Amino acid sequence: MAVIRPFKAVRPSEKVAHLVASVPYDVVNREEAAELAKGNPISFLRVTRSEIEMKEKVDVYSSEVYQKAKENFDRLRQEAPLVQDTTPNFYLYKLTMGNHSQIGIAATFSVEDYEKDVIKKHEKTRKVKEDDRTNHIVTTDAQTGPVFLTYKAVVEINKVVNETIKKSEPVYNFTSNDGIRHEVWILPNEYADIVTSEIGKVKNLYIADGHHRAASASRAQKVKMEQNSNHTGEEEYNYFLGVLFPAEQLKILPYNRAVHDLQMKKNELLKKIKMNFSVEETDSPNPPALKTFAMYIDNKWYLLKPNENIKTGTTVVDKLDVSILQNYLLQPFLEIEDQRTDTNIDFIGGIRGTEELEKLVDKGKAAVAFSMFPVSVNDLINISDAGETMPPKSTWFEPKLRDGLLVHVI
Repeated sequence: MAVIRPFKAVRPSEKVAHLVASVPYDVVNREEAAELAKGNPISFLRVTRSEIEMKEKVDVYSSEVYQKAKENFDRLRQEAPLVQDTTPNFYLYKLTMGNHSQIGIAATFSVEDYEKDVIKKHEKTRKVKEDDRTNHIVTTDAQTGPVFLTYKAVVEINKVVNETIKKSEPVYNFTSNDGIRHEVWILPNEYADIVTSEIGKVKNLYIADGHHRAASASRAQKVKMEQNSNHTGEEEYNYFLGVLFPAEQLKILPYNRAVHDLQMKKNELLKKIKMNFSVEETDSPNPPALKTFAMYIDNKWYLLKPNENIKTGTTVVDKLDVSILQNYLLQPFLEIEDQRTDTNIDFIGGIRGTEELEKLVDKGKAAVAFSMFPVSVNDLINISDAGETMPPKSTWFEPKLRDGLLVHVI
């Protein structure tokens, strides 16, 4: 059963929280990170993407980058300042985007649970990205951003969350530049045992987003354990930072596709597609339901629906829209064999809208684009339970947690 623990967060004061908090390290490139941190000496991007303070020729995976991250973390602790709570706490983290809100419990979770699949995964990780965050954690002695976790809601936990929000004021309440409202509460100690007990009854938790953070925390734990001759298993490095949201509250946006080169004319492509799909012009850039796709090419949108030639396999993954598109269009007609490595395809998070797809095609940066219907949270859970792997770039979770508001030192 799942283990959840309170922790002593290192966190900014309320008046500077909006300046410290930064987007997740892996949703921006080096140039974008530098632009976001420009003019803000206490932006947490200076810790998570410390290469922005170094010359461009410096390898982002070099030891000096991680040393700079440690220096900047130590500096922010003094200058922001970032202060560590004196007692372990659970925290509530509420995200609001437009009319959508979700509230999670920020805590630490067992590395052992991750390794034994009590905390389940649905993605493969890349070694180079694991290496990066492992080195970052080991050098800074901190987990600087949370893993986004989910579970099937528990009534008693929901009661605790709702009572806390009604009875107390948040320690943080600000709206970031992207329009997302971030609110954080310290959970009263009177509720801590309820949270620990109720989550302890839950069979499985699931990683929604942050597979590389979790894998890196596991690897960092091994490094720390080898360095500690008095290892007991209770050290902070045996646990990783996460925020746990009820699955019923999560919002998944589609992960759309854009293909650069067709190697054929539009009419030839349409003829091929009609072998496996019905094709009709449409005014809508968004597919209306599962098993439908919207395709943009030559200033027009087309609605694609699978015909009788499409026979999905028996696994959960085989039945996903992203798998159908890959197996019956991208691979046979556009020769995209592996979406993880093929440079002829790009992925566009749904938060950027279908307008981004139109812009890419209209400007000649892509030849054709596909708008997808989003994967459901139930699909994610079913795939994790089946021990299967989600195809690459299948889910885009929004809104996203900010780095730097709650840091777990190890």
